[in-house]
Amino acid sequence: MLEKKEDALYEQLRAIVSDMKNLRNPLIEILHQAQKLFGYLPMEVQRFVAEELEIPVNKVYGVVTFYNAFTMKPRGKYVINVCTGTACYVKGAPRIIQMLSEILDVELGETTEDGIFTVTAVRCVGACSLAPVFMVEEETFGRIETRKQLQEIISNYRQKV
Repeated sequence: MLEKKEDALYEQLRAIVSDMKNLRNPLIEILHQAQKLFGYLPMEVQRFVAEELEIPVNKVYGVVTFYNAFTMKPRGKYVINVCTGTACYVKGAPRIIQMLSEILDVELGETTEDGIFTVTAVRCVGACSLAPVFMVEEETFGRIETRKQLQEIISNYRQKV
């Protein structure tokens, strides 16, 4: 069953590449679409894109590793982005990262064993007045100071799964 699903995803990706390959510099948009399909960009997907575009795989790999919008590892259902910009850093972002690490039993950049959460850091989310801030998908949480606050937020997202 898994192979059939994966084959279908590759056929969808082939259609995307075919539709976009004649655009000027289509690689980044194709990679965005590929990541939407697969959830991440493993080397097999990168090789496939390179073959379809008739470009070297190292060019694809270079783009994937350069832009932080792309990931080569599966991400959780919910990505937690902790702001580490100056205001958030000074007001406690390292403590937020440490508490999330302890609560979820993952390090920064990792995904929980159950596949629900991935914890990452971002430079700025533009909500300095709420520092320290983190986002779960598009939802912003600010002025987080206690472990209890974090546990409640995590618990609410776990209940949604």
